[in-house]
Amino acid sequence: MKIIAVIPARYASTRFPAKLMQDLGGQTVITRTYKAALETNLFDDVFVVTDSDIIFNEIVNNGGKAIMSIKEHESGSDRIAEAVEHLDVDIVVNVQGDEPFINKEPLADVLEVFKNDIAREVDLASVMMHITNKEDIENPNNVKVIVDQKNFALYFSRSVIPYPRDTEAGVRYFRHIGIYAFRKHALMDFYKLPMQSLEASEKLEQLRYLEYGKKIRMVETTHAGIGIDTPEDLEKARKML
Repeated sequence: MKIIAVIPARYASTRFPAKLMQDLGGQTVITRTYKAALETNLFDDVFVVTDSDIIFNEIVNNGGKAIMSIKEHESGSDRIAEAVEHLDVDIVVNVQGDEPFINKEPLADVLEVFKNDIAREVDLASVMMHITNKEDIENPNNVKVIVDQKNFALYFSRSVIPYPRDTEAGVRYFRHIGIYAFRKHALMDFYKLPMQSLEASEKLEQLRYLEYGKKIRMVETTHAGIGIDTPEDLEKARKML
């Protein structure tokens, strides 16, 4: 089973333009992320896929592997799918370009899902984290997920799911962590299928997989990623180093 990591990397960013090219301890954020993915030793290969000559040259000039996007894309999955369409791979892992402090454990856990999937019923694997704080649960920027008894995703939403009509029911709330591992065929199906109403409404690409009947196995973790979305996040990251 050939497993690769792909890091989608856009130069533009609404909240923090050019954030991936910012200095973080003597290296750019994207270079540090790329090297951290390599150092997990979980992947047969690691690529950055980008729409930017600046990011492409940054990776290549530092000895890495980069792929230029040809088309404009609305989602990271679309960008990754175009990049891997002609690569001979079985599992593709989406690594976030703005998370340079990669934690190996949740990545290893999602890959273990496929190694144990003898019946090949899993199309995607992703990660969730138990949350208890009321503000975290109600925050629309925290995507919530509900699962069945086998930890297959039933639905993702920015709203509170399930609605706590009975507060004594013992419901556990989970925040979706944006780590994905795809079977290549599921990723290519996503690339070719049009967006439907649920994805368009919530602006959550994982809903396209569910709307077309794909099965997403969720893995619980206690490790949340540390993303760099603002200049303040970058300063925190510099202090961590």
